[in-house]
Amino acid sequence: MAPSFSLLLVLSLSVLVSATAACPASDRAALMAFRSVLSEPYLGIFSSWTGHDCCSHWYGVSCDPATGRVTDITLRGESEDPILAHAGRSGGIMSGRISPEICRLDRLTTFVLADWKQISGPIPPCITSLPLLRILDLIGNRLSGSLPADIGRLSRLTVLNVADNQISGQIPASLPSLSSLMHLDLSNNRISGRIPPNFDDLRMLSRALLARNQISGPIPASICSMARLADLDLAGNRISGEVPAALGSMPVLSSLNLDGNLISGRIPAGIIGSRGLGMLNLSRNALEGEIPDAFTPRSYFMVLDLSYNRLRGHVPRTLSSAAYIGHLDLSHNHLCGHIPNGSNFDHLEANSFANNDCLCGAPLPACG
Repeated sequence: MAPSFSLLLVLSLSVLVSATAACPASDRAALMAFRSVLSEPYLGIFSSWTGHDCCSHWYGVSCDPATGRVTDITLRGESEDPILAHAGRSGGIMSGRISPEICRLDRLTTFVLADWKQISGPIPPCITSLPLLRILDLIGNRLSGSLPADIGRLSRLTVLNVADNQISGQIPASLPSLSSLMHLDLSNNRISGRIPPNFDDLRMLSRALLARNQISGPIPASICSMARLADLDLAGNRISGEVPAALGSMPVLSSLNLDGNLISGRIPAGIIGSRGLGMLNLSRNALEGEIPDAFTPRSYFMVLDLSYNRLRGHVPRTLSSAAYIGHLDLSHNHLCGHIPNGSNFDHLEANSFANNDCLCGAPLPACG
């Protein structure tokens, strides 16, 4: 006998209800434990965290509609979210720490707790037990301690951002095992030690932002084989040794910031002649020798900063043949001779060439 229309309707409704399942009590308990050690006095972002169903209108929480399991926690203290506009604030302040209870949410794919300024304490080591985690963004807090030693277990992680904290210790030896990682930002912390020699195992990485730490030692030659790396920022560290010449041959590298280190030796011609580099900052190091006369009509630099080094010789004549030079700073070196003419120099001011030994010609005083 064929089922009645009413029975089909009941079955359909039951399927719909099960497809939007409420979160299990264990996930709700983990969220409440996470919330219990945090204090956010101005925005009231946790005021919606009431009732039994944490998948229903809990601010910053998303669930798998089929299982009801919590998959995303996204809480940003600086964003364009209406909750900030309604409170008349441009940013929030949250204090407390990250509870290890967060690790009970074993279906979590995204964990963002960013720009709250006063969240302190360590990153719970158990965070590496979350097998599906893809995004870990903890930027802009006061987190301390080391990165978890076994962070390389997070094989699906694509974004790791702990910038602007107080993280110390060394880059974990396991970090290059993050085979899916595309974006790495460890900048503005207190990380020391060397860059792992097998850093090139991060074959999917496009951005490596390690600036303003206490990282020492040379730039590993292996970095030059990272075919997807577009942005390398090691500024404001204690990097020593020479600039690897092969950096100029990297296929998609467009931004290279090595300023404020202890780098010595000469500038490789391949770096200057690179077709892809658009931002190059080698300032405030101990570079010597001449600036390679290796610019081409394909050279396109939005930023070229070689200031505060020990460079000698002339300003390269091929610089006038470059397709574009935006911000140029060759000041505080030992350059000498006539500044070349050309459209690339027309917009430049004297401070681009200041404090050299004997440069002359526009925009500096005429040569005698």
